[in-house]
Amino acid sequence: MTHVYDLHCHSTASDGAFSPEAVVIRAQQQGVTSLALTDHDTVAGLAAANKTADSIGLNFIPGIELSSNWQNHCLHIVGLGIDPTYQPLVEITDHLQTLRYERSEKMAAKLEKKRIFGALEAVQAAAGDGMITRTHFADFLLSQKHVDTHQEAFDRYLGQGKSAFVPTIWPEVEEVVKWITGAGGIAVIAHPLRYKLSAKYIKRLLAEFKLYGGKGIEVITSRISQDEIRLITKYAQEYELAGSVGSDFHNDTNPYVELGRIAQLPANITPVWELLS
Repeated sequence: MTHVYDLHCHSTASDGAFSPEAVVIRAQQQGVTSLALTDHDTVAGLAAANKTADSIGLNFIPGIELSSNWQNHCLHIVGLGIDPTYQPLVEITDHLQTLRYERSEKMAAKLEKKRIFGALEAVQAAAGDGMITRTHFADFLLSQKHVDTHQEAFDRYLGQGKSAFVPTIWPEVEEVVKWITGAGGIAVIAHPLRYKLSAKYIKRLLAEFKLYGGKGIEVITSRISQDEIRLITKYAQEYELAGSVGSDFHNDTNPYVELGRIAQLPANITPVWELLS
């Protein structure tokens, strides 16, 4: 039997469109045999997802995607195989939820200065009990026809340096890796080419990440080119990091970002799942 891993996806516990239970069921329908739910800065969806996975015979890996700071860049670190009840992790996710809520209030106020009203109420309603993210703001701007695409929402309003951007002081990468490893998990740098770092900076980041106890790098994600895969594979080999794979699935609006719809991990690097006990 072919094992299909998808170790990066999101549910309504953060900025995904499907409940944790629905994500698990959809993953199995898409042929995934091992799934990690990695919501942004929260473990709120893991218990429900795990229960559903048990009931349908899917191998479930509890995960998280933590926001972190490195050299004034916001980086995302995925934690795989974590204990969701690890107290320092629970405390930091509560803190991050507060940070995100405060950020959402400031972003809504900035949008009001642009004569765009009702954002805070809309994103709160959309997030429900989940984490408010910039994706919720992009959804709002799109629904109100202030922009034509999600990307335009970030390019015009929500991206770094734009009119509704609010800088957030995320915890340092070193701390984030420590929380993940303390929770018994494997720390993985998510989508490493998305941060627009120069080769020199990526190498510096990977050296530090390894020093802090980081173990993996996301080699395969949705919509990645063969050239990009070759480049990340080279980094994985150079810094002896295990390779991870994940769709970064959020919703069903883009057929190219779908659970399990990802390329094969190159054979010449260690798969991250070999590190998961």
